[in-house]
Amino acid sequence: MEQTVFEAAGGQSAIVALAHAWHARCLADPVVSHAFSHGFHPEHSERLAAYWAEALGGPITFTGVIGDQSGVQRLHAGNGEHDEMDRRAVACFVEALADAAIPEEARATLTAYFEWAVGRMAAYPHSPDDVPDGLPMAHWSWSGPTPGPK
Repeated sequence: MEQTVFEAAGGQSAIVALAHAWHARCLADPVVSHAFSHGFHPEHSERLAAYWAEALGGPITFTGVIGDQSGVQRLHAGNGEHDEMDRRAVACFVEALADAAIPEEARATLTAYFEWAVGRMAAYPHSPDDVPDGLPMAHWSWSGPTPGPK
């Protein structure tokens, strides 16, 4: 069986390190930090790591314990268009891959995932009320988006 992106990235500890590194870079960025100016959950990085881990083939902790895709979309909805912020968030992610010492062989796939996920999070720019209930969790494999675990 092929190794998951989650496993190739280094597993749970690596994904947690990546989430912390990305969040730190976002808070330091003058444009991306605006997304966090309203405050954020005290366990933001751990929750984000659980989301990424599940999306990348790791444990089903996010949807099993924390929340669902519709809730995630609602958190990111209603903020209008923010293309520059999105580009800078991706740049922060690429730098965070190095900060977290993610193996080189996983970086391009993780970057492709993150770019795709950022696009998904921008899908409801007008209002959180536009987000439907029951959206499926977005999963990613070496070849791109997948329907998720079987």
